[in-house]
Amino acid sequence: MHEVSSTYAGWRGHVIVCGLHGVGLRIVELLNSSGVPTVVIDDHPDLRLARNLIGWGIPHIAGSSRSAETLAEAGLAGAGAVICAQEDDLRTLETALLTRELRADVRVVVQLSNPAVGRALSRVAVSVLDVAGLSAPSITEACLRTGVQEIRLATERFAAARTVAPASATLRELYGALAPIAVLPADGGDVVLCPGRDHPVAAGDGVTLIGTPGELRAAGVTGPHQPPLAAGPSRRARASRPVRAAAYLQHLAVSLLSAVDRRLVIALFALFTVILASTVILRLAYRLGGHHIPLLDAVYFTAETVTTVNYGDFSYRNQSPWLMGGAVVLMLLGALFVAVFFAMLTNMLVSRRIEESLGRRRITGLRGHVLVIGLGSVGMQAASRLVAEGSDVVVVEKHDGNRHLSQARALGVPVVIADATLPETLESVSLASASAVAVLTSDDLANLETGLAVRDQLGTRWEATPVVLRMFDQQLARSVRHNFGFRNVRSTAALAAPWFVGAALGLDVLNTFYVGDEPLLVARLMVSRGGGLDGLAMRDLGARTRVLAISRSLAQSYLEHPPRRGTRLGAGDQAYLIGAVRGTARRAPPGPPHPRDRPGSRDRGGHPESAAATAG
Repeated sequence: MHEVSSTYAGWRGHVIVCGLHGVGLRIVELLNSSGVPTVVIDDHPDLRLARNLIGWGIPHIAGSSRSAETLAEAGLAGAGAVICAQEDDLRTLETALLTRELRADVRVVVQLSNPAVGRALSRVAVSVLDVAGLSAPSITEACLRTGVQEIRLATERFAAARTVAPASATLRELYGALAPIAVLPADGGDVVLCPGRDHPVAAGDGVTLIGTPGELRAAGVTGPHQPPLAAGPSRRARASRPVRAAAYLQHLAVSLLSAVDRRLVIALFALFTVILASTVILRLAYRLGGHHIPLLDAVYFTAETVTTVNYGDFSYRNQSPWLMGGAVVLMLLGALFVAVFFAMLTNMLVSRRIEESLGRRRITGLRGHVLVIGLGSVGMQAASRLVAEGSDVVVVEKHDGNRHLSQARALGVPVVIADATLPETLESVSLASASAVAVLTSDDLANLETGLAVRDQLGTRWEATPVVLRMFDQQLARSVRHNFGFRNVRSTAALAAPWFVGAALGLDVLNTFYVGDEPLLVARLMVSRGGGLDGLAMRDLGARTRVLAISRSLAQSYLEHPPRRGTRLGAGDQAYLIGAVRGTARRAPPGPPHPRDRPGSRDRGGHPESAAATAG
């Protein structure tokens, strides 16, 4: 562990990160790769994570971030921002409130999953972010395979759409003026980020382009499974309601039939046989006023006798003795079979209800559903978004005390409490007919074990069924991709970390998503006078970063898209950037915070005031 022998009171503009577990390590890694001075506070760090800090040369204070002395030792007096990334909401809340009391002008960014607490902190100028909510869109997109990531720049809607190059040519020849974001070679080579339009591609290469929905449609660019931005989630959900209602009724019927016990079928058959025999005998032998009774009257009289209900309109009095004796047998057998049938039916319904409440009901009759394994914060967010998109969802959770169970069932999502690594569990949730699987527990090894079990059970459907695997450890994630063939490995921490860093540095992050193995960042940046972007031409912009659009200082309502190679940025302009997370984050190094530069404060354009001072 790295011992600290001196305080950092003399530092200016650095970032203090409280908490190293989970997203904290990814935040520190991104700050370090962007050249931002960083101090870490964690009283109980994982030794493996602490070794990363030593390798990066980042100081670590082994103390409590809820202590004013520890914050002072970390140089809070001169810090540009404090990021609270603890996994415990109570510790995060205490650290944020203490930091705000000690310094009213420092940016404070916190990770919180409780929305009520988050709204309360927002009122005291604290930026609140939720890792699950930030990473869920990328997971949902991978499950649905839309190939489209919606992005809003100012008041205009854009989309990043993935497609496959139909022939060997340059990007300009294939897609005209559409802005290319990435090229993923079909032969498994490295992702090429922000290539020029004259970049050559081969047939079968994956290409990600960005543009307005109209531009994408005009160029014939669609995702692998649907047109880009064909409909918003709410419209898709509304349009699919009749289909989902019919599917639900079918599923209910199949599920009820599968739940019927063999003994119940026997009892029902015996009761039906008694009723049929009695009806035939009464129709042929019972006389009323010297005439045979009609068939309907015979059925009615049989039902009266079997259920021991007598309205007095029919009677066996004055009938032949053998018919009266048969009536006695009919009453006894009918009462017996009716009692047995209703007892078994009640037992089946009660047992079914208990199994459903415990999440152990077998899922039958579903096809094309998305299987979500792990009902943590990320799993719950992913399930909610999938339901909003109109997808059927089935959740497998190992622990019956999970705090999200009631929330999932309120959405109408069936939850099965079982071990997803077992073949019988995967069979019971109809894995063979699932359209996608998302393995989203918080344990890397458990996710890997479950993912391999899913791959074995899918068999020949493995290549055609997207399996999204949540993985924190980057080295393990690379090994899993290359050795086991998992194409959709997602790190929620890697997706969320840019939002925390952006909020801390005054960079307005708009979106993060994956292209191949590379996370990309879409951000808005105010160009400061004399900064590194002031006067910069598009052709001189560094590799792995592209300006998508420019909102000029003199014409805020007009969005210049796409900028040409010779276009230059000017002071006061708002530049919308996309690129590799590290390259884009470097565009906004922190500077000494201005007293009025508080998180949540906005200028008249709706952007952080700090951006103008810190960009460059």
